[in-house]
Amino acid sequence: MCNLYTQAKSVDEVAKIFRDLQVPIAFPEGAPNLAPRDIAITDPAPIVRSAAGVQEMVVRRWSWPGPGGRPVYNFRSDGRQFPSGRCLIVADGFYEFTAPADPRQKRKDRWLFTAAADGVLGGTTGLLGIAGLVRTQPDVEEAFTMLTAEPGPDVAPYHARQVCVLPPDCWQRWLDPQVPASELLTPLPAGSLLVRPAVRS
Repeated sequence: MCNLYTQAKSVDEVAKIFRDLQVPIAFPEGAPNLAPRDIAITDPAPIVRSAAGVQEMVVRRWSWPGPGGRPVYNFRSDGRQFPSGRCLIVADGFYEFTAPADPRQKRKDRWLFTAAADGVLGGTTGLLGIAGLVRTQPDVEEAFTMLTAEPGPDVAPYHARQVCVLPPDCWQRWLDPQVPASELLTPLPAGSLLVRPAVRS
């Protein structure tokens, strides 16, 4: 399950990518300062959602408290349609972890997945759009989670689940709750994502 992702583009770069896709976005709370960084559970991060037919970017907390207080940062999409609360999480890559190749190491190996330039995601200059869900929770107000599904061929060797990465031509459709989720939350074809070892700081 994805518990860390990276975001490197400025708000101007992200806005231009959306404009080029004919999906202009508004900033009802002001344009956020998107400093390049890795984003961990409970961090505030930018999402795009639809409000009264307008696509808007806001900053919200990643994860809400679930039963027993454990954070809900991933949410299974299987068989669900999500008639409300859809959002798009903008990222430059996401991480998955595997058991270390060297059994003497205690820390897991970390892998970074990014968009392949020649794949179905390549037209967005490396920006990923991850399907998400935003909810209002008493303890944290609004917060978002990432949707997951069966992994595509690029992720399957590393993890049994995968966050739902959407091709750019599906971004606006995902934000329309009238479009069935089952039409959009499908595995990416092989070669859509690049993977490389991620050096820990």
